[in-house]
Amino acid sequence: GLMGMALVERLRSGGLEVWGYDIDPSRNDLLARFGGESASSAAHTARTCRRIVLSLPDSDVVETVLAEVGPSLVAGQIIIDTSTGDPERAAAMGRRLAERGIDYLDATISGSSQQVRDAQAVVLAGGPDAAFDQCRDLFPLFARRWFHLGPCGSGSQMKLVSNLVLGLNRAALAEGLWLGKAMGLDPQTVLTVLRESMAYSRIMDTKGEKMIRRDFEPQARLSQHHKDVRLMLRAAAAAGTDLPLTQAHARLLELAESAGHGASDNSAIILAFEHLARQRTPDKSDT
Repeated sequence: GLMGMALVERLRSGGLEVWGYDIDPSRNDLLARFGGESASSAAHTARTCRRIVLSLPDSDVVETVLAEVGPSLVAGQIIIDTSTGDPERAAAMGRRLAERGIDYLDATISGSSQQVRDAQAVVLAGGPDAAFDQCRDLFPLFARRWFHLGPCGSGSQMKLVSNLVLGLNRAALAEGLWLGKAMGLDPQTVLTVLRESMAYSRIMDTKGEKMIRRDFEPQARLSQHHKDVRLMLRAAAAAGTDLPLTQAHARLLELAESAGHGASDNSAIILAFEHLARQRTPDKSDT
């Protein structure tokens, strides 16, 4: 996928030998073009590499892949799972693998595929201290900072917190740009002023122009963030707390995804406001 290929590019740029596998044959062909070795299966990759990086859509897929490669894993290997998944399931996977002498890091990544390519991502990792230390040579290849947050599951917990704030910043930017446009202000001027004001957030630099130009070529897909938001709400329920802003954000994402924008960049959240405006204005042909 987008993140997996960005990681391949960065690991190869560091001179590392990279073996990889994707169920989409075209992605394996792309891997070869970047100098990686295409494995015949996920199990083949597991048999070949001491450190195995996973970049998958969700915990369901992670568990499926680990079940598939399980017989090929041996003690001493390290699983570096960059997927954003369920913290409780990440902790359980860590316990199961530890029983076999295999280390598991839920090394989630804060940042888009482009930020990974620019080595500007942040790694949020949970897992054994020794395993984290053995991966310190990898992190600088694609990240500017890396944090060890505690046992397995801690990285996933922190990623949900980080994505909550990031997602709300993105939604707030979309709402502000939409309000400015609705009132007749020039969107480019609105963005320029916001960047110079106390309202500034870094999301304006990465998503502001995309929203204005309606450039929704994906760097990180809207559907993936919607999945993360559902995980946030589930984690909040388990912790006995409420997330009212995130609940409102979930409704916007549901609207955008139901309108067919799930595969678009997450900056397409601004289209939810466009759809709300259409719902607010009745079709004159119906009157």
